[in-house]
Amino acid sequence: MEHEDERSTEERGPTFVAKSQVLSGDDVSRALTRMAHEIIERNHDVRDLSVIGLQTGGAPFAQRLADLLEDVAGEVPSVGLLDVSFYRDDLSLNPLPLSSRTIIEHDLSGRTVVLVDDVLFTGRTVRAALNALSDWGRPASVQLAVMVDRGHRELPIRPDYVGKNLPTSRNEAILASLDGVWIGTKDPTA
Repeated sequence: MEHEDERSTEERGPTFVAKSQVLSGDDVSRALTRMAHEIIERNHDVRDLSVIGLQTGGAPFAQRLADLLEDVAGEVPSVGLLDVSFYRDDLSLNPLPLSSRTIIEHDLSGRTVVLVDDVLFTGRTVRAALNALSDWGRPASVQLAVMVDRGHRELPIRPDYVGKNLPTSRNEAILASLDGVWIGTKDPTA
């Protein structure tokens, strides 16, 4: 990508200005297929899995992973969406984020939950997700799948499944979608 590319992030605040594309849509698809195989290797019975996407960035990745798990294993995992807006620990520092719906139509007790998000950065969103999950039962275990791990952790959180490790500086931003992954900046004036 030779020119700057602005991508809408209206749910997340400032406009994302892409500097370069790191992964194409095909690369993302291959990474998700690899992650699905890794999940099956570690968790033999897909029927005991709950694939839970974090709203909003993890939602498309969770659905695609669930579809791939069904294709590979021939079994359908349970799928859900989790909003962590009210579980965040930075509500006093930042305005209340836009919230989305949590849709989990099954009890998580005794199940293996695979939390899915687009980008892992400080780990605070995952911490909030772990708190939010407790409202839906007590899982046997929780595993973390992310498309991009960009480092800069503030909490002791490590993903189990990673599409791409992408070290960044703190002032850079990442946009990850099923169409690709871009590195850039966020323009607060846009």
